Order: sequence, then structure tokens, then C-alpha cells
Amino acid sequence: MLGGISIWQLLIILVIVILIFGTKKLRTLGGDLGGMVRNFKQGMNGDDADKKAESDNAEKPAQLDQKADATFAQKTEQKDTSKQ
Repeated sequence: MLGGISIWQLLIILVIVILIFGTKKLRTLGGDLGGMVRNFKQGMNGDDADKKAESDNAEKPAQLDQKADATFAQKTEQKDTSKQ
């Protein structure tokens, strides 16, 4: 192969990196990288959750108004029946 990287070259590079940084440092680096990816995914999903929460909140005042109207009507009926 001309210009390509063989498996042996990759292994030599891996050994050199391990010798320079050490396995503990590489393990920490891998964990940090994984955490960044996880937080990024949660952030992307969080945008969808925020939009859904906003749409749910937009519906709630209308539902509360209906419940308040129904409760007021019931109390008014109870007062009317007790006066008779």
C-alpha cells in the first residue's frame, strides 16, 4: 500500500502514545470525552423537552380556566339550591 496506514503503523503509534501519556491519563481522557458526548446528546434532547414543556404550559391555563369555571358554577348552584 502506498500512502496508506497499515495496522502495524497504528500499533506503533498506539504504543508511543501509551508510553507518553500513560494508561491512567488515557482512561481519564476517554471518560471525559464520553461525558462530553453524553452531555451534548442530553442538550440536544433537552431542546425538544423544553419545546414540549412550553407547549404543555400553553395548554394548562386554558384547562385551569375551564376547571375554575366549572367549580364556580357548582358553588353557584349549591348556593341557589340552599336559598330555596
